[in-house]
This record gives sequence, C-alpha cells and structure tokens, in this order.
Amino acid sequence: MFMASAHSQVEQRPGAHDDPAGRLSLHHLHVFNTVAATGGVRSTAEALFRASSAVTRAVCRFEESLGVRLFERKGTGMLLTAAGDAVRVRAAHIAAELAAVHDEAQALRRARGAAGAGLGGGLGTVGAVASLFHTRRLMHAALLADVHHMSTVAHLSGVTQPAISASISGLEETLGQPLFQRTPRGMLPTAVGERWVVHFKRVLAELRNIQADVAALQGVLEGIVTVGALPLIRTMVLPAAIAGVLARHPKLRIRTLESPYGDLCAGLLSADVDFIVGALRPLQDSALTTEVLLHEDIVLIARAGHPLARKRSVTLADLRAYPWVLSRASTPLRDQLNAFFVSKGGAALVPSVETADLALLRGLLLHSDMLTALSVHQLYYEFEAGGLAALKFSLDGMQRHIGVTLRTGAQLQPGAQALLDEVKRLAVAMDARKPGRGGAPTRVANS
Repeated sequence: MFMASAHSQVEQRPGAHDDPAGRLSLHHLHVFNTVAATGGVRSTAEALFRASSAVTRAVCRFEESLGVRLFERKGTGMLLTAAGDAVRVRAAHIAAELAAVHDEAQALRRARGAAGAGLGGGLGTVGAVASLFHTRRLMHAALLADVHHMSTVAHLSGVTQPAISASISGLEETLGQPLFQRTPRGMLPTAVGERWVVHFKRVLAELRNIQADVAALQGVLEGIVTVGALPLIRTMVLPAAIAGVLARHPKLRIRTLESPYGDLCAGLLSADVDFIVGALRPLQDSALTTEVLLHEDIVLIARAGHPLARKRSVTLADLRAYPWVLSRASTPLRDQLNAFFVSKGGAALVPSVETADLALLRGLLLHSDMLTALSVHQLYYEFEAGGLAALKFSLDGMQRHIGVTLRTGAQLQPGAQALLDEVKRLAVAMDARKPGRGGAPTRVANS
C-alpha cells in the first residue's frame, strides 16, 4: 500500500478513493510487458492482434504516466532501460497473479462442462487473460469486497452506481463466475470471489509499487507503507524506526494497523499490509514467513509502591493474594503463563481483568494493586518514570520471540524496505542492551 504524497505523516488506513493504482493502466502495462518479452512493436502487435500504432501509443502513455523512459528505441529493437527493468519485475508478478485467476476460472468452466475453450464471452486464452488487465474493474471488485455496498464503492470511486455494477458484471462475464452475492449484509464475495479478490489486491499493490520503484531510481522514497503493529514492538522500536525513516525520507507516509494477529495475516496475504512486526506465533500457512529479530524476557510487573515491589523474594502464595490484569485467553503469552503456574503445582491464573489495551492495562497497574506479566519494554516509559517495578520472581526464563512476518516471495517497495531495515537495526540495538531485572531498559538510540 503505497502512493505518492507531498506530506510526511503517520496515518491509519488507506482509502481506495486515493489509490494511485487508478492512475496507471494495467492494459498499458500488459502491452509494455509484451514488448519487453518480444523485443519489438511489430511482434507485439502480432501477438496481441493490435495495430503497431496502438502498441506504440500504449507504451508512450505508460511512460508518460510514470514520467520515465522504459525503452531505448534501437534499430535492433526495444531495449529496456533501468526503469524498464524495474517495471518488468512487477509486471511479471502481476501477470502471474492474473494467470492464476484465469487458470482457475478455466478449470471451473471445464468442470461444469461449459462450452467453449476460453473465458470472457468466447475470447481465446490470450484475449481472456488480456481482458483481466483492467485497473478499474479490479479496484472496484477489491473495494466492494471490503465495503459490501455498490453505493459506497461508487462514492469512494467518484463514479455512478450503475458504472460500478457494469464494472463488476464485466469482470464476472470475463471470468465466467459470479464474484459477489446479495445478502442482508450487502454484497458479499462468493467463495471463488473471495479467493480471486486476494489476487486482485496483490495486483493493485504491485501496480502501486511500480511508481515507488521508479521514484527510488531517481533517489526519492515515496508512497504509503502499511505496518501491522503488535504490542511488543509498538512502545519503542516501531516509533523510533518511523521517526528515523521519515527524517531521511519525508515523502513517505506510514500507516499502522493494530488489529488482531489473524486479521493482520489476512491483510498481509492480500497485500493490504506490507509486513507485521511484533511477537511471533507459529505459522500454519507456507504463504507467510517469519524472521526473529530479538527475544524479550517476560517479567511480573506492579506499581512501584506495591507491597510486593519491596519484597526481596516473592512467592507463589504472595502472587495469589492479588488481582491480575492479563491478555485475553488463548493468546500465546496467556498460554505460557498458564503452563508455568500449572507446572508449579497450582492452577491457571484467573484474572480480574482481561484486555489487549495497553493504555487500560497501564492505568490499572498504576492505580491499583493489580499484577501483570509483560515485557519491560512494553511499559518502558512507566519504568523510566519510576511508576512501575519488576517483581523479584523468576518466570524460569519465559520469553517471547519478537520479529517480522512477511508474505513469502513478496518484494517490498523501497519505502517499506527502508522502514523494515530500520526496525531490524533498532531491534538489534535493543537486544544488545537488555535491562537488568527490576530496572528500566536502556533507551533505544535513534541515530
């Protein structure tokens, strides 16, 4: 999720109405990709059954939309420039995503015994695949899958509702499958529509990334980076990384999402999220990969004036005498805590409050005798101010693995890669300055 911007700021979530993918034509990209593959305009015209003049116009308009030359015109043919090479990488990813949709649509058509070898109202395979290179149709389908109402899509896209209806119908006709169904909750994707919308969103993300790649070749990082931010990274590392990257690249815009882990992974798979940083969890999907950045010790925490904060040795019986505020059931940390207390011959903790809201947890700790178990870094500023203390009780080396989750095989655009590199740098620095038990951590340097 990236788009050009004249401002540097941290935002919440992108709206489809400000999507720059709409300013690039997938049709022009398809023509560009064919010229790059065949090496000439005439051969492309023959492959796409178009006039040579139409091919030339499409390439020129695509170059104009990007503001760069993608080919060197030689007597021996059309040679890619450095910008052309960068664009072709993204174009290959886009072609693969749309080919996957086309192939599944054909398989479904054959399975139900439909007549005709191709899709899209009798088009051959080449024509059917080419007809999927339609920016607006894919944008409208992706947005409808999110908002469920054509009127909302029309409003966000700046067109009429009949235009949206025609756009979706055209896509369904091309694929030979219904993508949406009417329900009391609005227009919801069918099972196959839900799968294909993921591919459409990836295509649109790659199209946006083309602009960012070209800008990076000219020495400018721009666009929108969307980060899934989990609690164990939000207090120190991510803010410092964002500040550092924006200081060097003010045209970047950064958005963070603080959703449940499952929702963030779904966003990652559909390219709505560029990467996730925070506590890692076991992955069941080979389409995602993880990288460990650091290990965070989990300690028991209370307010600095808590009766247990003054004790040199805290026992299990001491802990049972006070109320707890913990993360919700079935979260990895909660499962670890339950296993720990059961292994000590006791019962799993029954918290007085369950919450994922760090602000609420912070307030409860500071204004009551409640206890919790967290990483010290999550409450860094309260420790630094002297409001909280780590209790002298060993959790037998209980740790959380902190890292990054990425879509397997995805190529981040330059702005997202710059932010991820900064997150990694600061994570390594923080890991090298682990705090001693009962003290506040060393500040992460934002150099």
